[in-house]
Amino acid sequence: MLRKYAVLIGTIAAITLPMASASAQTALKWAHVYETSEPFHTESVWAAEEIKKRTDGRYTIDVFPASQLGKEADINQGLTLGTVDIIISGSSFAAREFPPIGVTYFPFTFRDADHLLAYTKSDKYKELTGGYEEASGHHITATTYYGTRHTTSNRPIEKCADMQGLKIRVPDVPAYLAMPRACGANTAPIAFAEVYLALQQGTVEAQENPLTTIEAKKFYEVQKHIILTGHIVDHLNTIVSQSRWSQLSDEDKAIFTEVMQEAAARATKIIVDREKALVETFKERGLTVTEVDRADFEKNVMEKVTFEEFGYRKEDWEAIRAVK
Repeated sequence: MLRKYAVLIGTIAAITLPMASASAQTALKWAHVYETSEPFHTESVWAAEEIKKRTDGRYTIDVFPASQLGKEADINQGLTLGTVDIIISGSSFAAREFPPIGVTYFPFTFRDADHLLAYTKSDKYKELTGGYEEASGHHITATTYYGTRHTTSNRPIEKCADMQGLKIRVPDVPAYLAMPRACGANTAPIAFAEVYLALQQGTVEAQENPLTTIEAKKFYEVQKHIILTGHIVDHLNTIVSQSRWSQLSDEDKAIFTEVMQEAAARATKIIVDREKALVETFKERGLTVTEVDRADFEKNVMEKVTFEEFGYRKEDWEAIRAVK
């Protein structure tokens, strides 16, 4: 009888050992739409190596940049389909699952990068990211400052009314439409990877993005003016899929969170430092850089756009604005 038990135990061990070995080397996919030169990629690669190190090699993570696994909408869907495990993406896409979180992209919500970072430590942040997780199942581990969004154009712009009839590319998400439409522009939802060609061919004559993205994507090569509208202080979330997050032990969840937040802080510092230098860089390249009356743009947005039409709650916006 004892011999039979010994054989049985040995058989079970033989079956479970390969399974344990396999789980010890779990391979994950981390996707985003940004260029390899951008800190959202370089710090993701750092985080992937750091997670491998801190988990003693139990997790290996391959990072796929520059829309290799699909456009931003595709990789968000991939979290649910199981084609990706981790993504970097904006709250505007998270708002498709939980509309209230999109209020963070409403124009003139944040004063600057410091205000955004203060928000990520607030109760309102916990409430909105928790609402997204409840709606989607996916878990936001970290938030990175993406940059302050400005406008580039092939026509001069000094005030909101100068955008009347302007053909401008904006992402295909509601919050980005608010400022251009309040100023009378005609918006076009062209995919991020196709913006350069659209500007070059004249399909659109303007776009809006942070200075660091304008630099990385070389939009300055096909635009004459940079208009410092500063209409959105933008950010990206690092998101782990429901299926992957639920399989992590509490210890591994803590490691993933700690590393991803460190990576977000590293990328944020790089972006803040780069932004400070880029205005002069663009001037040296022959572009016209224009300061605008932001109050004029904000006044038009608040008069002509309502929170409700985007599915946002004004009380959320007011609570975020009040964060110190």
